[in-house]
Amino acid sequence: MSSSLNNVLVIKLSALGDFVQALAPFAAIREHHKDTHITLLTTKIYADFAKNSPYFDEVLIDNRPKIWQILDVLKLRKKLLSGNFQVVYDLQTSNRSSWYFNLMSFFSKTPKWSGIAKGCTYLHDNPKRNFMHTIERQAEQLKIAGINQTKTPDLSWVESDISRFNLPEKYALFIAGGAMHRPEKRWSATKFAELGQRLLKKSITPVILGTTSEKKVIDVIMENCPKAISLAGKTSISDIAVLAKNAVAAVGNDTGPMHMIAAANCHSVVLYSKASNPDLCGQRGGNVTIIQKNSFKELDVNEVEKSLIVL
Repeated sequence: MSSSLNNVLVIKLSALGDFVQALAPFAAIREHHKDTHITLLTTKIYADFAKNSPYFDEVLIDNRPKIWQILDVLKLRKKLLSGNFQVVYDLQTSNRSSWYFNLMSFFSKTPKWSGIAKGCTYLHDNPKRNFMHTIERQAEQLKIAGINQTKTPDLSWVESDISRFNLPEKYALFIAGGAMHRPEKRWSATKFAELGQRLLKKSITPVILGTTSEKKVIDVIMENCPKAISLAGKTSISDIAVLAKNAVAAVGNDTGPMHMIAAANCHSVVLYSKASNPDLCGQRGGNVTIIQKNSFKELDVNEVEKSLIVL
């Protein structure tokens, strides 16, 4: 694919872990199209983070209209066509984003398209693509489109003033939440609390990250480890990255923030049950340990603490 294009569109809608794992592809696309206007189509939650990155000149918000919301669909189509995009890198590769291929092509000149949409220019048609780790899958997709090198994520550009949290010098991040409808993916909150108590004896303060929807889980930890610090509902995506850069370690379930923390090269211990497969979606970074059990009932605090032996 020629790198001398005027307008390029990248599609990445969600979720946080997937967005983090697209950071290296974002960088590769920017490197390939140095002098090109690159636009990202994403959802509102990732817009500010993307705008502050060195990868995009413009960010468009996708409100993800339903197919029967005709006026909203037409507005989205107009937004996409007004960009006059010569090439589209669909890194979401979902049914929705593939539908956008048809939406942009209907009664209009079809842009060159990298993705899985039927009839697209650079079709990623590897029959085993769904059995590849996200990192390798995206790298292979871009290689088909002529982008041969996808490096590891670089978060050196991420900035945030975390001094407002007034944290102690030595702290460890706890990510105890996760999808509330998937309790089998969450290690016991009481065990997180027990681990927190052990770290406090080593003068390391547990700092709990999460959303307000995870309040019940976080409350259990705080009740059993009252000297921990909760930043639930107080952190942005950039905050998480900078907090990770300054933490001595992080322990968490398989959830989005752990992808950001691992990518920041924080000493990360990620906990898996059989409910998810780290071979397909495991966190990547310079210092990541993955512990997997059939059930979290089999995972005791001693084993997790041993993975933090450097502390």
